[in-house]
Amino acid sequence: MWGIVAVIAIAALVAALFLITGAPCDGMIKVRKGATIGVVEDSIAATIDVSFAARVATLLSLTGSDMSKRQGAFRVNKGDSPFKVMRLLRGGAESGVKFTFNNVRTKEEFAQRFASKFMASQDSLLAALNDSALCARFDRTPATIVGFFYPDSYEFYWDITPEQLLEKFAGYAQKFWTAERKAKANALGMSPEEVETIASIVEEETNKSDERGKVARLYLNRVKTGMPLQADPTVKFAIGDFSIKRLTINMTRFQSPYNTYIAQGLPPGPIRLPEKKTIDAVLNAPAHDYLYMCAKEDFSGYHNFAADYPTHMANAQRYQAELNKRGIK
Repeated sequence: MWGIVAVIAIAALVAALFLITGAPCDGMIKVRKGATIGVVEDSIAATIDVSFAARVATLLSLTGSDMSKRQGAFRVNKGDSPFKVMRLLRGGAESGVKFTFNNVRTKEEFAQRFASKFMASQDSLLAALNDSALCARFDRTPATIVGFFYPDSYEFYWDITPEQLLEKFAGYAQKFWTAERKAKANALGMSPEEVETIASIVEEETNKSDERGKVARLYLNRVKTGMPLQADPTVKFAIGDFSIKRLTINMTRFQSPYNTYIAQGLPPGPIRLPEKKTIDAVLNAPAHDYLYMCAKEDFSGYHNFAADYPTHMANAQRYQAELNKRGIK
């Protein structure tokens, strides 16, 4: 009698440990098509726990699960039972993966951040971003396509393809560029893509949000009068080195369509992924007659503005003197 009770008790304990004992932590299990149960077990072990992975794998085997046709990322919450996770992997809905990015300058940097979170590789996304025919489907070029990758938080399926990603962002851009915004761009004599390019330069010029509209108007004034933009950040982008603290004459002669010291008008596309609020700062830039700007000599991050060259040179000399004083080259 006691032997039977002991066996039942032990069986109940084993069942509790095997089926009820939940995941020790949150995790995201990523499964590619063609995966075996063993490969899935390795994924669970890497993100959650080895013993928990073994229990889920055993259940998958006992239920005759075929994982080779499943693909996606599946979110496991702390406390989820092996049985619940087994059912999720067998036929549950794929989970979305959060993707947040900001302060991105290049396609390569964006593709690298994307590839670190999703199934598609950095190379495959770069290939899509540089595909003229694909970009043309969204009325963009390889140079302007990054203009609608607005920094923010998004959620996509882990196995989203580069082409699907472009379709998503094209949809976001379509919603952002309302009739009102398009009308404002048109009033400036610019396309949405050109406004995004101006916004990218403005963001590189100042990290002060309350100054961005003022900087934007300066560049709009230059475009309107036919003056070269001579924007220092475009030179740094062309050279590929944003760590440069002080431009030299030779740097401003660097041959590139992005170097606005030698190329007339706007560069071919954005020099960073512009924020929506900066695009709005361009569209709503306050009127003024400034054509020149120079960083303030107090290194506050703000700028001195001037409508004429002599005043600008006086501002520049004060700033350069401070650079020399601080030994910045």
